[in-house]
Parts: sequence; structure tokens; C-alpha cells
Amino acid sequence: MAEWLASIMPNVMSYTEKFGESCLATLQMFLIAGGFTFVFGAFFGILLPVTKPGGIAENKIVYRVVDTVTNIFRSIPFVILLIFLIPLTRLIVGTAIGVKGAIVPLVFGAVPFFTRQVEVALAGVSPDLHEAAIVDGASKFQRLLHIDLPTILPTIVIMLILACGNIMS
Repeated sequence: MAEWLASIMPNVMSYTEKFGESCLATLQMFLIAGGFTFVFGAFFGILLPVTKPGGIAENKIVYRVVDTVTNIFRSIPFVILLIFLIPLTRLIVGTAIGVKGAIVPLVFGAVPFFTRQVEVALAGVSPDLHEAAIVDGASKFQRLLHIDLPTILPTIVIMLILACGNIMS
């Protein structure tokens, strides 16, 4: 069996220890960056529609700042973002290389993507659900917590999987 594997993938078989370490490092980056992406992306994705003009807690300044920063970071190619964030990465984790050094740029690259996905999912909630909640006497925050978020949960899971794919590519 080992001979057959060595004939198919000779480099992997000659560096099996390094291959295992690399797979573990990739998994570690994936899980840590994915966790941060979910937390920050969901937070900003919910913050955008809540603070937009006409939102639950309208705040034009917060909305513009978060919207602009999201647009800027979404438009920067990852390699440029990686180089641009080297000083910040060194400040936060102490190095710009290795697993630790990769997590910060991965998060900065994936959070804006996930933020937009959560924002779009919230915008797609049926107005009929809101009308029914209003008739039942629900406040704006109750609608967000009990109508909007449970409604978009399946979409958020799918978008998180896509964001994690974005992290790994």
C-alpha cells in the first residue's frame, strides 16, 4: 500500500510528518479565523440594518462608518491586504508569519464578506412577518430577536460555510 501511495503522491509520502503538521496548522487557522469571522461578521451584519436610516436604532454615523469600512476591506485583494496588515498583525500577535501571523489577515478578509451576507439575509426577511409581530405587540428589538434572527439562521449557516471557504482559498 505504501508503495502505491508513494507512486501516486511521492512528495506527500516522503514528507508525511510535515504534511500532518501542515494539515493541523491549516485546521487551526480555519477554526480560529472562522470563529472570529462568525462573531465579528454577525455583529457587524446585524449592526448595519439596525443602524441604517429607518432601522431599529437609526444612527447615520455608525452606519456610514461600518458600511464604508466593510466596502473598503471587501474591495482589497487578499494578497495586498496581507501585506498592508503586517504591522497590525505584528502588534496584535507578535509575528507576521506562521499560523498566528495568518489569522489576523484571514479575519480581516472574511469578516466584511460575512457581514454583507448577514446584512442581505436580514433585508430578505418577509415584511409580512414584521406586520404579524407588530399586530401581536412586539417591539422593534423583539422583532429582531424573535423574528429576524431565527428566520435567517439557516442562511447564516450557509453563508458561514461560504465565508469559511473564502478563508481557506
